[in-house]
Amino acid sequence: MTRWDEILTLPVQNPTTLEFSAAEITWSMVEGWKDSMDRLALIPFSRVNDFVRGESNNKVCPTRFHVEARRRRPPTMNCKPKVDGILEYILYWCSFGPDDYRKNGAVRPSRSSCGKRKTPAGRPNTKRGCVCHFIVKRLIAEPSLALVIYNHNKHVDKKGTPCHGPMDKMAIGTKAMFAPYISDELHLEVMSLLHVGIPVETIMQRHNEMVERQGGPSNRDDLLTHRYVRRLERKIRRSVYELDDDDAVSINMWIENHQEYTFFYEDFSDKDAFVLGIQTDWQLQQMIQYGNRSLLASDSKFGTNKLKYPVHSILVFDQQKNAIPVAWIITPSFTHGEIYRWMGALYDRVRSKDPTWQLGGFIIDDPLTDVRTIREVFQCPVLITLWRVRHAWHKNLMNKCSDFEKRSMLAKRLGEVISSICGGNGDMELFQAFLEDFVDCSGFLDYFKAIWFPRLGAWTTVLKATPLATAEVASAIESYRHLLKLRLLNEADESIYQRADWLVHKLGTTVHSYYWLDEFSGKDSFSRYWRSEWKNGPNQWQQGMQIPDSDIVIEGNCARVICQKDKEKSHAILNPGSELALCDCSWSRKGNLCKHAMKSAKVCRDRGLAPPSLALLRYYQALANVVHCPPSDSVVSDHAIAVAVSVRTQLDALFGAANRSSPNTSAFKDPQATSEPRGCGVLETNITNGAFVISQSLAVSGDGDEVPIDVDSDQDSPACKKRKSGGALDEDEAATATQIIQPSETDNGRSTCQEGECRDTCNGDEGTTAMQGSDGDEETAATQITQPSETENSQVTCVQEPNHRQDSPAHEENEHRESPDGNEGITATQASDGDKETEATQIVQLSETENSQATCVPELECHQDNPARQERDCKETCDGDDGAAARQSTQPSGTE
Repeated sequence: MTRWDEILTLPVQNPTTLEFSAAEITWSMVEGWKDSMDRLALIPFSRVNDFVRGESNNKVCPTRFHVEARRRRPPTMNCKPKVDGILEYILYWCSFGPDDYRKNGAVRPSRSSCGKRKTPAGRPNTKRGCVCHFIVKRLIAEPSLALVIYNHNKHVDKKGTPCHGPMDKMAIGTKAMFAPYISDELHLEVMSLLHVGIPVETIMQRHNEMVERQGGPSNRDDLLTHRYVRRLERKIRRSVYELDDDDAVSINMWIENHQEYTFFYEDFSDKDAFVLGIQTDWQLQQMIQYGNRSLLASDSKFGTNKLKYPVHSILVFDQQKNAIPVAWIITPSFTHGEIYRWMGALYDRVRSKDPTWQLGGFIIDDPLTDVRTIREVFQCPVLITLWRVRHAWHKNLMNKCSDFEKRSMLAKRLGEVISSICGGNGDMELFQAFLEDFVDCSGFLDYFKAIWFPRLGAWTTVLKATPLATAEVASAIESYRHLLKLRLLNEADESIYQRADWLVHKLGTTVHSYYWLDEFSGKDSFSRYWRSEWKNGPNQWQQGMQIPDSDIVIEGNCARVICQKDKEKSHAILNPGSELALCDCSWSRKGNLCKHAMKSAKVCRDRGLAPPSLALLRYYQALANVVHCPPSDSVVSDHAIAVAVSVRTQLDALFGAANRSSPNTSAFKDPQATSEPRGCGVLETNITNGAFVISQSLAVSGDGDEVPIDVDSDQDSPACKKRKSGGALDEDEAATATQIIQPSETDNGRSTCQEGECRDTCNGDEGTTAMQGSDGDEETAATQITQPSETENSQVTCVQEPNHRQDSPAHEENEHRESPDGNEGITATQASDGDKETEATQIVQLSETENSQATCVPELECHQDNPARQERDCKETCDGDDGAAARQSTQPSGTE
């Protein structure tokens, strides 16, 4: 085998960590030049920088690698490409070499006469003759791969002795013990602090105090100097956004200088409009960390009325359920629906860093969003949030309707209309009736007719078919938009908003720095410099959940919440538990979801005074639809129907008992509650931190509510022409993929099922088959389900379906066989303890300490009993003397 044949057959290694070093790669020895053996490996070319950073952060010998030489082949070639042809050649060398400025060291004669480089290869006093270097080649045969040749991997000089780091005795007590430069993390920290206005002296003072507390310098970052920070501050002060008088030319110049921040760019053309996608390295890390097996959210129309190009933000949710922007897309407002142009590039960028990354769900805020493209690219369910509709209606109700009572009636009616549409019991006629009933409220109705009435058709269609995100997601997005407005739109001269180069410059510097500092653990050291742009404390949802239930007083159609800062004050909430609850606090008057309204809604649902949230309602609808829309495969269909009937019946039994035991003294019951499906009147507090039922047809929303996954088919999208994907979700396959996971408190990957026993007793005189259960005449399997409350969050939880036995027609016939005396066989189902037989399946969610943002969805083999065997097992045998005989059958558990 020739050299290149052997090289091209090597496996491509792509570690799942954000950074990786040579120790994490398996190296191969291939014959090289002059019969020498080359130590080489193949990695994706997009991950070369990750390898360089990982190799620089070597704990044994920390250093930094710089580009010593680079050659690129021109894009157009007249000659035929060769197998061993190279598109790009890069030589990376340790910054402590190759020159040696120590006493009697060797220095290349060309270095003294060379011109000044744009990126210097290190200070002369740090050069100690290190020979460690590696070569990266981008091959013509495989442009997406990089061939790494790493023959000199020891940090030694030409004599073979250590020349820097802890192993060099001569470097002890000098900077040569550490890396030649500060780490990227400290550089980003200093730049972020400078961008938000922290003085240089304060930064150095806090840094020196930290070094003293730890007992002296222990790494290169501890040697941060005042001169270095001052130089960074001067660089920021002298930077300008207006690189050219022409805005388009200035944007192109910015893109050329920030290639590492641009994941997608298309300029104006005859067919397409301008699109620019921005994502920094830190944002990419946050997307990989918090988006894997979790949720992404879209905020698509920020700055539509002020900015030249609106900002489309892609958000993830951190451990505190706060929204973090992981990408910004800048494009004209009339092209905001063309997400097929850039979404594939964003997905490929993430997958190039982590091939195992998989999204759990995507939340949209616009009914005109290209849902098909999202499903094709991310292969995940799509949800929609109502925060934009609720925010606009709430804000204009406060501004355009001064009558307190009419405002309350309008909000309550709109909330009922939304609930009816989401429940599938209404259409545009409800909005027509709303306009007719409130003719005297001309101010708000004029706004409603002009702005929202043309859009209601699209919203109605989407709300009927798409699962809903919960109030916690809406609260996180509102907090993000509020902070983004404070941090971005704070210029004295508003004419600057019409320049796109200013927008991309400020997003990549000041705004990005604020969001980085939000996650910075040491930001409290700079609290004296905090302004309104700094985020302080949890969002409104988290603050609301901290209010004790004893501070909530329900008074008819009004609730009062005692102020937590001043116990003598209280806030009044109208229509508590409704989708449009109105509070008299300052935050609610701006149209936002306040902590008082969210807490009062939870208390009302806990006490049974209000119906469950719309997200939970959609879950029950999806559960019922499994029975009415079974999968095409007969085995899976029977199994899915059996599980759906069992779960639904037990939900009725469990929550029906809870409702009977709790008094219902509500003076403001939802008028649509009577038309809701069975199980919709559950108390959400009774749904503790448990498991979700999710698959290709079910999803989990941000606050732990269970919601179904949208499986509607959309119109054809141009994404098929732009990018080949794994295919959109198939509706039939989505319905057949329902799984239920049973994770234990101590082991997420295992499940425990209780095997049910069914004992049929046949009497010679009456021929009665008795199955003891809980509902009298209805066949049930007692299923105890623990569901998550709205106060606890599980972004995406997978569930695994238990095996459920499906009775055969022959078995049912035997159960209803008439006795010789003419008495018909009676089938009774009764749940009891002790001697009464039960078939129980417990579904327990992971404990809160093991709450993960994502768990995979393993598949279980569906077991189906043989009808002949069931008939044989349940066959009645009559004894002449006793008149009864019992046969017992036990079905094995199918969990893995």
